[in-house]
Amino acid sequence: MGNKIPSREEALNLLLKYNQSDSLIKHAKAVEGVMRYIACKLGEDEDLWGIVGLVHDLDYEMYPEQHCQVTKKILEEEGWDETLIRAILSHGWGTCTDVEPRSLMEKYLYAIDELTGLITAVALVRPSKSIMDVEVKSVKKKWKEKNFAAGANREIIQKGADLLGISLDELIQLTIEGMKTVAKEIGL
Repeated sequence: MGNKIPSREEALNLLLKYNQSDSLIKHAKAVEGVMRYIACKLGEDEDLWGIVGLVHDLDYEMYPEQHCQVTKKILEEEGWDETLIRAILSHGWGTCTDVEPRSLMEKYLYAIDELTGLITAVALVRPSKSIMDVEVKSVKKKWKEKNFAAGANREIIQKGADLLGISLDELIQLTIEGMKTVAKEIGL
């Protein structure tokens, strides 16, 4: 097993090696930004959390049917630390892996992955198309519209908040604040 903790640059290069889709790259950077923001608030390792967020969907563009499984193989070949690999696999719990989120990093990744997509969609329907104008109440309003951002699995988001023992409102607020820190990189 590897024990490599890559630099952000190494993680980004790996992401770009397997992904060309602008929307997937922006999603990766949004999740990274939120993970870094939350890690900072909690006094956790921002780089570690950020790297996990950045590469969590590494294999999704090229291997959607084998999502997470190919990522595991790639990261093991790269000699990545098992903690990072396990965290990345845990975001697919119940959909493409049976790795249950246990650590705080894993639980937050699981909870915010789908939520960043929903919040991005909310930002894009605003006149400003900016994350800076998104509020919890706007997200909650769109939350109820099942056809809006239908790909954002609300059950997973709620389950993530429950795993963390925080309210959905608090999770949404943290995610919005985290996305604001990378607004320029994600085009919002």
